[in-house]
Amino acid sequence: MARWRDGTGTVYGADLPVAVEIAASYRARRRGLLGRDGVAGALLLTPASGVHTFGMRFAIDVAYLDRTLRVLAVRTMPPGRLGMPRPRARHVLEASAGAMAGWGLREGVQLTVRTGEADS
Repeated sequence: MARWRDGTGTVYGADLPVAVEIAASYRARRRGLLGRDGVAGALLLTPASGVHTFGMRFAIDVAYLDRTLRVLAVRTMPPGRLGMPRPRARHVLEASAGAMAGWGLREGVQLTVRTGEADS
């Protein structure tokens, strides 16, 4: 798999293609969704095995992905929580709470990401 870079793309594999912002640099991962009022599409944090929602303004869905982008687990986290790191997780996908259920994203789904695209 190619080395990830900050940018945009599209996630495929759930029921719908989803626009994704890729946060691969330390700075972009650290900022994440902090200070935002919502997210259009999703945010892919890579590499990452866990997240927190301290300082967040809204609840989020979190999908933990393995190195092949297979979904290991999906959780909804309210603001002010610390998610336990997942030992096999290498990437984390974040979206507004409830979005992932609407996309058909659940444990076992195999995802692919195409960078540089802007579908939604």
